[in-house]
Amino acid sequence: MNNLSCDPFDSKKIMVLGDIMLDHYIWGSVERISPEAPVPVLEVKREEYRLGGAANVALNIKTLGAEVVLIGVCGDDDNGAQLKETLNSHGIGTEGLVEVKGRLSTLKTRISSHNQQIVRVDYEQTDPVDAEVTAELEAMILKYIDSCDALIIEDYDKGVMTQRLIKACRELAERGVIVAVDPKKRNFMDYGGVTIFKPNFKEFEEGMNRKFADTPDFLEAAQRFREEQGFRYLVVTRGAKGMFLFDEKNTLHFEAKAREVFDVSGAGDTVISVLTLAHACGLDMVNATAWARNAASVVCGKLGTSTLTEAELMETLDD
Repeated sequence: MNNLSCDPFDSKKIMVLGDIMLDHYIWGSVERISPEAPVPVLEVKREEYRLGGAANVALNIKTLGAEVVLIGVCGDDDNGAQLKETLNSHGIGTEGLVEVKGRLSTLKTRISSHNQQIVRVDYEQTDPVDAEVTAELEAMILKYIDSCDALIIEDYDKGVMTQRLIKACRELAERGVIVAVDPKKRNFMDYGGVTIFKPNFKEFEEGMNRKFADTPDFLEAAQRFREEQGFRYLVVTRGAKGMFLFDEKNTLHFEAKAREVFDVSGAGDTVISVLTLAHACGLDMVNATAWARNAASVVCGKLGTSTLTEAELMETLDD
């Protein structure tokens, strides 16, 4: 690996918990308008299923060379079966999936013509899972956590992260487990005490329920929020404006790496994956954040929800 002091990625195992999704891509060409209605007719050329949400984070961890344990829910439907098949095809086990009878598996279908997305169709159910399912998920976490080096929580507001489950994860952080959270609005204020909290700027504004007047206003609010919530590290991503790292000593800005951007889908998944894995390997958070920034620039240069390999990441460190 890089000459910085860091254990090899393949020596680690990371648990990923949260909202699991399946991304369905349909590519084709539009040459005419339908005679039935003023809408384009897509002639389908190719389609593909990819892992999304917590499953994409698990794939990032796997692709980077570490072991992964994925925990979450899916429905007992065709999309759930396709999800399991896609996970298995990437060598990711499905033992940690709780199949919930009657619940919709989350599927996002993106339809594109000539690499331009026309429409996205979502199938999902976002109400919180019940107490019985929560208990099964908690049991899965406790079963595997002692063999893992860190826990990543992917909370997409799709119902997996109930208050009971969040409490259990915070207790793990209190025990010294590295717990990293990629949040959305519903539970934004409920993760106090975790190791790494990583919203993007839009999520940070929504979670704080305010708009920031300027960068100094944002920086002051973010550092105060980190202190109040007891996070060891707060990392806020801002797209083309780069990333910001807040800890008890510093506020650091990492400028975005200049690359051609094709698609930002899944970039946040890559950031939390690299941040957590690098930190679990012993890399300090300044360098871990720089690595994550570089990793995001690589996946933004790929079309659709994507990952990167350890070799691709290491190449960016030569710049």
